[in-house]
Amino acid sequence: MTRHTTPPGPPGAAHEARVRGLRVVVTGATGNIGTGLLGLLREDDRVGSVLAIARRPPGTPQERRSAGSGGTDGPERAGDGDGPAGATARDDKITWLRADICRADLVHHFEGADAVVHLAWLFHPSHRPSVTWRTNVLGSTRVFRAAAAAGVAVLVHASSVAAYSPGPKERGVDESWPTHGWPASAYSREKAYVERVLDAFEQDHPAMRVVRLRPGIVFRRESAAQQRRIFAGPLLSRRMVRPSRYPAMPDLPGLRFQTLHTDDAADAFRRAVLTPVRGPFNLAADPPVDARMLARVFGTRTVRVPARPVLAAVAAAWRLHLVPTPDGLLEAVLRMPLMDTTRARTELGWQPRHSAEETVEEFAAGLRRGTGGPTPALAARLPGGGRARELATGVGERT
Repeated sequence: MTRHTTPPGPPGAAHEARVRGLRVVVTGATGNIGTGLLGLLREDDRVGSVLAIARRPPGTPQERRSAGSGGTDGPERAGDGDGPAGATARDDKITWLRADICRADLVHHFEGADAVVHLAWLFHPSHRPSVTWRTNVLGSTRVFRAAAAAGVAVLVHASSVAAYSPGPKERGVDESWPTHGWPASAYSREKAYVERVLDAFEQDHPAMRVVRLRPGIVFRRESAAQQRRIFAGPLLSRRMVRPSRYPAMPDLPGLRFQTLHTDDAADAFRRAVLTPVRGPFNLAADPPVDARMLARVFGTRTVRVPARPVLAAVAAAWRLHLVPTPDGLLEAVLRMPLMDTTRARTELGWQPRHSAEETVEEFAAGLRRGTGGPTPALAARLPGGGRARELATGVGERT
């Protein structure tokens, strides 16, 4: 694996940043990792200010203060974040900016920043991949170019285990494993393409410290409502995930993947901003998740099932707009490799505080309660009708 060293930056700029505290920009700040990261940056004395960018920022001062902590159960929801593009709101160290990375003057917003953390990503509309491509690939490219044009010293990008090519399930691969994704999955395909964009970008901007974090699937209690909307849709009720209602856990060939808690993922992103490292880092907690673990968490038994009929059923349900996520993403999960996290533990000093099973148990509890977070993206229910609105606006059209 290639080792990366960080060239020394301008001493004047480094001294100024130490005196005033780092200025950090976070895109996609209202999401699962974003809200967790904001809480850590708010508490870190080395960070002087944070510009939190989102299409739908929190609408009230209380919601803005809560971003990054706590959650809501049941019918409570965050506001829809209505307001003009470019509108800002400030809460102690954090300034919120309503902006779309595909349209905003990012160079202007990034000026004076020491670091940009790029988390913004669009899962839906899953039936219109050109829309997700525009945000995820072209939007990411705009973020990278704007950071360079604004003279930002550090760029931290949220990649994913899904960027990796298919690989082993019995051992972990390091960061040198190919990142060509799984072509049948838009999410995997787009994550892999952005890796290629960053390959060229790093060659063109060798003075910028670029870090790519590749986490496993990131869960917490407060992400349950959002991730239910993204991956399962409105037809998965709370009752369906109770132990008494879950007859069996399908044990598919290849169903072995890695996860980590949002708090641990956020800690890795904070360390990537503040630690003089560069290059890719794998992030995951032990042990790997398999059907047996899922069966324990959901209080049921496992049943061996071949993958092909399950994938066919998911594909049919997606074509009928019954579920929001196509079969390609499940197929990618069945093929993605396990990751070795040695580099993150040794060079970032990162150590997950939550085991994978603890994380899955917490997430399952959130599913049963319909738990959400304090931002529009993480809301326990969509404004204007909850699950009924999900159906009315089209399953897989928005989250």
